[in-house]
Amino acid sequence: MKNLFFKTLLLFIFTNVTFSQNFYWTKLETEVYPGKQDDITFVDENTGWYVNGFGKIFHTIDGGKMWEKQLEQKGSFFRSVAFLDKNIGFVGTVGTDYFPNVSDTIPLYGTKDGGKTWKPVPYKGSYVKGLCAIDIVKEQFINHGNIDYKYHIYAVGRVGSPANIMVSHDSGETWTSHSMNNVGKMLFDIKMFDKNTGITCAATSEDISSSNALILKTIDGGKSWKKVYQSNRPFETTWKASFPNQKIGYVTIQSYNPDPTIKQQRVAKTIDGGETWQEINLIEDARSREFGIGFIDENHGFVGTMNSGFETKDGGVSWSKIDLGMACNKIRIYKTNNNKIYGYSIGVNIFKLSIE
Repeated sequence: MKNLFFKTLLLFIFTNVTFSQNFYWTKLETEVYPGKQDDITFVDENTGWYVNGFGKIFHTIDGGKMWEKQLEQKGSFFRSVAFLDKNIGFVGTVGTDYFPNVSDTIPLYGTKDGGKTWKPVPYKGSYVKGLCAIDIVKEQFINHGNIDYKYHIYAVGRVGSPANIMVSHDSGETWTSHSMNNVGKMLFDIKMFDKNTGITCAATSEDISSSNALILKTIDGGKSWKKVYQSNRPFETTWKASFPNQKIGYVTIQSYNPDPTIKQQRVAKTIDGGETWQEINLIEDARSREFGIGFIDENHGFVGTMNSGFETKDGGVSWSKIDLGMACNKIRIYKTNNNKIYGYSIGVNIFKLSIE
């Protein structure tokens, strides 16, 4: 009887205690790029893609040890990338009239063969100048007595304006777009919790000197949006979002204030699914303009800035400096079916998140 009691107690302990894991970032060998690269995505631990402003798309099948250049398209500035599986994927371009030497006016390209070939994606609706982010919602449904999945895809942009959203509810076969200029002038990121509910990172003005950081929320799949956060300082935008669960999320706030005495960097945090937000301090350093953000769980996360990375293990109460390279723009953290965590980040360099 006593042995049974202790066995039951041990089982309870091991199934209810979360053991601390040590994560670390390792820089990967990639082709040299002179500035900030913007997006990277993986569909499993080994298979991924990244894009950059030279119109290049790279692919790996070994977790980033080796990268194959799949496309180099001069005049294109690839800003965002997302894949449904190993075959079907999309890349968004930033569009013209923002960066020099960019002539590509097509906002979105798609592939059905894992990136070997890419074609412009047709869409219906308002003209889309450029895209900065793509998000995918995988929805389970019953298909003729079998479990199947639908993919809803959302793309937003752009930095420098105008603000538009593109949406597909059939795995990218058809797309519609509409303007969001009535609620925000620049769009930088989107996170959808399901096919109806989500948030987007925005700015109130295309004129950075009068812009406030702005977060918008939708409950109807992006047809309409309400303001849930707006900073009260000029020269600010939001940038990227990370939600380790549907209730708790974080958004980076960028400051472009030319006054060198304005040093405080901030992150916006929600604990109620994006309905309300509070500002938390990152670091007091005017050089640490924020870019990417990614959280493993509600407390443990990372922020990329212009000159370094930062890590928190207490939900943003305190931060410590880590090496994520310069201008880490996107941090993607994944969990396998057996709850193994892995991740990648991209900026000037690419880093891989591993467990010690």
